[in-house]
This record gives sequence, C-alpha cells and structure tokens, in this order.
Amino acid sequence: MAVKKVYKVIFYNSEEIFEIYATHVFPSEMYGFVEVEQLLFGERSQLLVDPSEEKLKTEFSGVNRTYIPMNAIVRIDEVEQEGIAKVTAVGNSVASFPRSPGKPD
Repeated sequence: MAVKKVYKVIFYNSEEIFEIYATHVFPSEMYGFVEVEQLLFGERSQLLVDPSEEKLKTEFSGVNRTYIPMNAIVRIDEVEQEGIAKVTAVGNSVASFPRSPGKPD
C-alpha cells in the first residue's frame, strides 16, 4: 500500500507565520508561486480547541488550492504525519546588547 506523503509548509502572511499541512506541494505554473493542494486540518471532534488552528480553518475554508509567493516561504518539510496547523505572531526576539551609560548613541 502506498504511503501518503504529508508536507509541512511554513510561510509569512501579514505579520504572522502560518504553519499548514498538505498532501500536494509543487512549483506553480504562475511564475514565483508555490502551489499547495489538499490542506489537512485536525478533526473537529477534539475536546480541546486551538484558536490558531481554528483561524486557519476559517481562513482556508472552501479553498481547493492556494498559491503562496516563493519569497514568503520559510520552509517546506516532508513529514511522517500531520501535525497541528498554527499561526504565530512575528515578534522581535532579539535583545539589545547592554551599553555603557556614559556614551551617547
């Protein structure tokens, strides 16, 4: 029996990082885009509801295929099984180096 391939696609979208799972990912005929088909989301019968996954479900409800600009792609991985789709805010996680108090900027 053939093993179904699952891809994790991480990309930027309006100050957020989206992480989605799909079964088909390939270069699009539209130059500069990656085509993503058959998006996978967890079952709705779960007891706990993840708000970021619900946001993605509503964002992509009714979507058969999405085109993501290549410059927005962070990473595409082939994974063994589907994970939880999520949205993460882009933040500045770099702390500035402490300066001496006597020197002006």
